[in-house]
Amino acid sequence: MRYFLDVAYDGTRFHGWQVQPNALTVQEVLDDCLRKVYRLEEVETIGSGRTDTGVHARQQWVHVDLPQVLNTEEIKYKLNRILPPDIAIQTVCGVGPEAHTRFDAVSRTYKYHITLEKNPFLVHQAYYLSRTPDVSLLNEAAQVLLELEDFTTFSKVKGDTKHYRCTIMHAQWQQEEGQLVFTIKANRFLRGMVRLVVGTLLDVGKGKLTVAQFREAIEKQDRSLASGAAPAQGLYLHRVEYPEQYFAVQQVLFEKVAAEEATKEKE
Repeated sequence: MRYFLDVAYDGTRFHGWQVQPNALTVQEVLDDCLRKVYRLEEVETIGSGRTDTGVHARQQWVHVDLPQVLNTEEIKYKLNRILPPDIAIQTVCGVGPEAHTRFDAVSRTYKYHITLEKNPFLVHQAYYLSRTPDVSLLNEAAQVLLELEDFTTFSKVKGDTKHYRCTIMHAQWQQEEGQLVFTIKANRFLRGMVRLVVGTLLDVGKGKLTVAQFREAIEKQDRSLASGAAPAQGLYLHRVEYPEQYFAVQQVLFEKVAAEEATKEKE
């Protein structure tokens, strides 16, 4: 049976989401807990997207196949009992066998937090800037992102992506209680893209680049024209969205498969 898990985590001590050799990752810890709770030799979780070292997630949807029909609240309870304090299961949903957290998602939203006041309690949760950038310029440049489609400039050189086109639906900076927060929503993002976008936008806000130069950097599709990536600790995968009524439809499919499994057991 397939389940979607809504996972939140503080990425400070992890080398990103995805399992990799000789480094602690969120996926590795979650998989290990699933194996222990359900006494499985092998388990494979699939996330709705990757997050890099030090990046956080307020919502990372993950799907996993478990051997039987289970109470979703019980899954949540059992996993949260043994997961470390910096990883939490927020919701568990039963879904159909073909549901896929990554391929079925229609949009992802990231938020980037900048603190404008030195705060020892935000060292790993926000990027500290001692001088406030020009917010009006930041937003003027951010609107350029909505007008363009190819973001080769904000892609990593060694990426394995087949194309660099993304549809950005929202990009805006807001000041919130001593912080500057950037929200960006798109159908997809390139690996490392958001931090490169933020780093380059901040150069506009600091007067190092004009809005016209920001546009030109994207249109030339030249990676060397991007500024340095903003630090990881300010970035959060904030929300992953699916088609309208997606979870209602998946619940019906889940119940259908569960009923079929129950019939087989009786036979």
